[in-house]
Amino acid sequence: MSSTTRTPTTSRVKTPNIGAAIFALAMGGVGIGVTEFTMMGLLKEVEQGLNISTPEAGHLISAYALGVVVGAPLLAAVGAKLPRKHLALGLMLFFTLANLTSYLAPDYGSMLVSRFAAGLPHGAFFGVAAVIAASLVPASRRGWAISMVMAGLSVSNVIGVPAATWVGQTFGWRLLFVLVGGIGALTLVLLWKYVPFQAPHPDASIRRELGALKRLQVWLAILIGIVGFGGFFATYTYIAHTMTMVAGIPASLLPLVVALYGLGMVAGTVVGGRLADKSVMGTLYWVLPGIAAALVTYAVAVHWPWSALVMVFVVGASGSLLIPALQTRLLDASPDAPSLASSLNHAALNVANALGAFLGGVVIAWGWGFVAPALVGAVLALLGLAVAVTSGLLERKRPLAA
Repeated sequence: MSSTTRTPTTSRVKTPNIGAAIFALAMGGVGIGVTEFTMMGLLKEVEQGLNISTPEAGHLISAYALGVVVGAPLLAAVGAKLPRKHLALGLMLFFTLANLTSYLAPDYGSMLVSRFAAGLPHGAFFGVAAVIAASLVPASRRGWAISMVMAGLSVSNVIGVPAATWVGQTFGWRLLFVLVGGIGALTLVLLWKYVPFQAPHPDASIRRELGALKRLQVWLAILIGIVGFGGFFATYTYIAHTMTMVAGIPASLLPLVVALYGLGMVAGTVVGGRLADKSVMGTLYWVLPGIAAALVTYAVAVHWPWSALVMVFVVGASGSLLIPALQTRLLDASPDAPSLASSLNHAALNVANALGAFLGGVVIAWGWGFVAPALVGAVLALLGLAVAVTSGLLERKRPLAA
């Protein structure tokens, strides 16, 4: 009887393809960005298709934003015990199916429910995606990794949103949700193939994640996002009216305006990641007054077409510089509950969206004109700076936990 001698094998941990993993996570951001922002450009078609009023169509956008605010902390906490890869896959599957139900929704009520459902995984997905991306690189490159994931949302405004808007206007607005479902399915494949498995923390629990909400620095970071980023949305919400009625730009060029804004967002997100790697709080201290200055300049420059187009890019870039630093700050403020803390950034940004749009609408209703929202935004950015300075001063007295 012969025996076969076998060489003992050693288990090897496969080195992850960091670029492919981050690309997979960013692709989820593209799908989320397309479903979130394209609805704004298809409101007229939605109104006609569902036989509803303009305010009712606007409620579909609000329902999605509400889903983000509710779902970000809830799903991140519930998924605390899951491996991060599995949580990301589950959230993207949820997102994909919810968008396909929007395609099938027969009436306004069911559409309202499906849009709320589609918003639920938004913040939690970005939260766990940021944590995964940050874990794949050295600590000195966390800001860059997070910015690459967030860039998916920005890129969607340059390519995905204009393309989806054209498809919706040409072939029917419901096809938007089929397109988003396709992006979601592609993201699932990429996540499964390229994102490495990471075992959950042995002490992970819903209670541990919710512990992030007990920390003052977490709430201050959220407040910076709500107030400081509110000016970005106060301007963006009314950009079509401002460009056509103040700058005198033809409505046919509005896709160019949106694309310039999106390009600015891409540039700002990438540069913001580099800045956050150098200094998170330093980035907040410099970017917030920079946003205020950009919005004041925009309010002046918007009276001439060419300077208006330049400032559209600048405003988009200045606002997006803030996002990687805020995301990193939340991770630093709650290292033992990273998924929930990170997801709260997107809940904060959706509250900022509502706040900025509301305050911008108030000053327009008061008769101050379409330039006024930018000035409101400048004030909000300075208030955000005050919150950031307060956070920094408190950190000197009580440093963040390691």
